[in-house]
This record gives sequence, C-alpha cells and structure tokens, in this order.
Amino acid sequence: MNYSVGDRILSVTIYMILVLLAFVTFYPFWNSIVISFNSGFDTSLGGVTFWPRAFTLENYDIVFQDDRITHAFLISIVRTVTGTFTSIFCTAVFAYGMTRRELAGRKLYMILGLITMYFSGGLIPSYMLMRAIGLTNSFWVMIIPGLISVWNMIIFRTFFMGLPAGLDESAKIDGCSNWGTFLRIVLPLSGPVLATLSLFTAIYHWNDWFTPSIYITNEKWLPIQTMLKQILNANIMSEQMAQLDSAAQSAAERMKSVTSKSLSMATMMVATLPIVSVYPFVQKYFVKGVLIGSMKE
Repeated sequence: MNYSVGDRILSVTIYMILVLLAFVTFYPFWNSIVISFNSGFDTSLGGVTFWPRAFTLENYDIVFQDDRITHAFLISIVRTVTGTFTSIFCTAVFAYGMTRRELAGRKLYMILGLITMYFSGGLIPSYMLMRAIGLTNSFWVMIIPGLISVWNMIIFRTFFMGLPAGLDESAKIDGCSNWGTFLRIVLPLSGPVLATLSLFTAIYHWNDWFTPSIYITNEKWLPIQTMLKQILNANIMSEQMAQLDSAAQSAAERMKSVTSKSLSMATMMVATLPIVSVYPFVQKYFVKGVLIGSMKE
C-alpha cells in the first residue's frame, strides 16, 4: 500500500500517543519495583526513578522472614484457587439452568438475580447476617458470599445459548442427563468464557482486602492484601524490625537500609506479581471471551 504524507504523519502521531500512554501506565509499577530493590535509606534521599541506585535484597528478606506475611500470602493463594473454582462452577451451573426452557419459574429467578445486581441490604445488615450464620472470623466468609455472580451468569447464559441446539438433542438421544450434558459437552466447549471469567474472578479474590477487613479480626485468616493495607496504614515496620532481630544484624542496623516505604513496596510486589503473571497464559482467550453477547444475529 502507498501511504500519503498525511497518513504517515497520522500513524506516527498515533504511535507516539500509544507509547506515551503505555509509559504513563507502566512507569508507576516499574518505579515500585525499583524502590523495592533499592536501599530504603537511599530512597528517602529522593531521585530514585528508573534503576535502583543502591541495590539490596534486604526489603524482600524482611518480607519473607515475617511469618505473618508468608502466612497471609498462602491464605491469598488458597482463597483465590478455592474461590475461583467454586464461584465459576456454581455460576456456570446457575447459567446453564437459566437456558433450560423446561425450568419452572425461570423468568422469576432471572428477575430476582437482576435485583441483587442493583440493590443490597447494606453493610450493617450484611455483617449481621454473616455473624448470625457463623461466617465471621472464618475462611469461608471470603468464599461463600461470592459463589454466585449474576453478571457472570448472564455472560455464561449468553454463551451457552449460542451453542448449537443439536448438541443437546444428540446428547439426550445418547441417554445423557442434564448433568452429563453440562459436564461432558457444554463446559468443554466453553474454554474462552471459562478462561476469561476465571481470570476476572481470580483477580477479584486476590485483590479484595475490604471483605476480610470487615468480617475477620483473627490475623490467622487475613490475606496478603489486607495485611498490606495494615502495613501501609499502621506503619508497623519498626515492630517488624524488633521481631526479626538476629545475632548477625541488629534492628538498628537494618533501619539504615530499610524504611517503611521500601518495605511497603516489597510487600506490594509480593502481593501483585503472582496475579500479573497469570495474564500471558489466558490472553489469547480475551478477545473471544469478552465479546460474548456483543453481536446479535
């Protein structure tokens, strides 16, 4: 193709804008990585931008030596895996039921589900409910309330309704039950929507700090994000230094290389990098997954 001068100028301008947007988006994350690998005392002097000026692993050493942070990290992993699997499965089952024309009261169930998307009882009634059923200060308070996502159910339902009707008919002829059709035919054909919604659900569970901070007071069940919030708000770095004092290096000496900001950045990287590393593995499903239901024929 032969491009005119105007087309070339427009292309260069667009690429420059995209590069600028990419830099503005990525730089805060990169700067956090740099600070996490830089000496805290040196960072407090200012001027640390693109590269660590005084490289050190002391920040990460303190993070991984703190039993509270490592335990919170494990809680986040278990919560993300368990919450994602149970939520996607229960939501997919609900959505498949909404596609069955023989289901009595299907429209009523859909209306009731849609109401929950726009209205809720509020924080105080929700807390009273969780306390009444014994979910406060337990791991399952982070799992059970999020088992069903109506928004994800609608996406699942739209995808399931787009599958050929002949698949269901042939399965019935072969003697397959509704559960068999769902598990053996529908789910294996739902790779794009499963991958996309699983990632979104996993991100929610990994990043959610508000739910544990409301319903959990026992530090045993706090995930890494809530622990990070406590580090940022309470500035407990000095307490950690005293607890992690060793014969080789005293807390006072560590204070020279570690500050609350550098420790917070290291904890932030530990809490962020695992979920970010998942993106490349499911990126190929994004385009097809997020466009489900966008076109009507």
